[in-house]
Amino acid sequence: MTDTAAPGRSLWATALLRLRRNRAAMASLVILALIACLAIFGPRLAPHGYAEVYPEFVKVAPSLRPYPQEDQVIPAAERALKRARVELGEITIDNGTVRIPLTSPREIDPRLARYLDRSDVFTEARIVDLSPDGKSAVAEARVQQLYFLMGTDANGRDLLSRILISLRISLTIGLLATAVALTIGVVYGATAGFLGGRIDNLMMRVVDILYSLPFVFFVILLVVFFGRNVVLMFIAVGAVEWLDMARIVRGQTLSLRRREFVQAAEAMGVSGGAIIRRHIIPNTLGTVIIYMTLLIPKVILLESFLSFLGLGVQEPLTSLGVLIAEGAKNMRNAPYMLIYPAATMTVLLFALNFLGDGLRDALDPKDR
Repeated sequence: MTDTAAPGRSLWATALLRLRRNRAAMASLVILALIACLAIFGPRLAPHGYAEVYPEFVKVAPSLRPYPQEDQVIPAAERALKRARVELGEITIDNGTVRIPLTSPREIDPRLARYLDRSDVFTEARIVDLSPDGKSAVAEARVQQLYFLMGTDANGRDLLSRILISLRISLTIGLLATAVALTIGVVYGATAGFLGGRIDNLMMRVVDILYSLPFVFFVILLVVFFGRNVVLMFIAVGAVEWLDMARIVRGQTLSLRRREFVQAAEAMGVSGGAIIRRHIIPNTLGTVIIYMTLLIPKVILLESFLSFLGLGVQEPLTSLGVLIAEGAKNMRNAPYMLIYPAATMTVLLFALNFLGDGLRDALDPKDR
């Protein structure tokens, strides 16, 4: 009878098992997956366009009931027909249809219905019951039912649709800048740590010099240079945020280069570039993944800070930072404009940080 050895677990399988046991990290992963789905599909499924303006519904409060509410219909009809130069009779509402008696000393033009169609409140407007002399008639129109579950902003745009598109923009910016930062930082740090000696010393002195540059001033220069191209600007921001990653990977590489598998590869004549690509970088991925989950919220906060200063995303696009800046300006009379974007930002950052902590615990070799 032969003994069959049980198959061993790889380090990544062990780390995944440990991550699954971390409830906070798994809950954060589910929340991030939901946020990603909302960012990708939410703007298409939203009831309103993120740039669609409703002048009749500026700063309306969040409500589960449709707008306009009953007491808003008659004033809206009076405002819509104010320029029509006709006298209005008693306005009545029946089953979502508004009827407005009209009289005029001159013949009534049927095109007056356009005044109602131009309003956000009414649709399918028409002139009916026109008298034989054309001086009296009835205007009919359907009352639109618009839902603003999170209210509207200072320009009359649906806040829910704005938050959904802001999630897409903020996550795109965070992932784009993080990808650039990780690519540069990992390659630079691994190269410096592996080569060592004077080259390592020279490369790290360059990092120290870049650390000394005033960041905000550098970002202002980027805005002047790239204009309002958000993608190019945050690629450039990612090209600055790689400094921490370079130091972390360099430290990992200095310990890895003394390991037996690296020395064996050198003895077999494998080139330095191949050793970095096949052995050094793959063995630093655990640290890189952890840092990535912490760098994304850092970049999102940075984007929020720049947008708060007016240097980030520009209209009609928006981001969480832009929405928070607008909400801060209207905090007294429309607090929901600050509460909803700030809550979204808080949930996103907490989920990323909890996931990062869970990955750090799962990939920590001391706890295996």
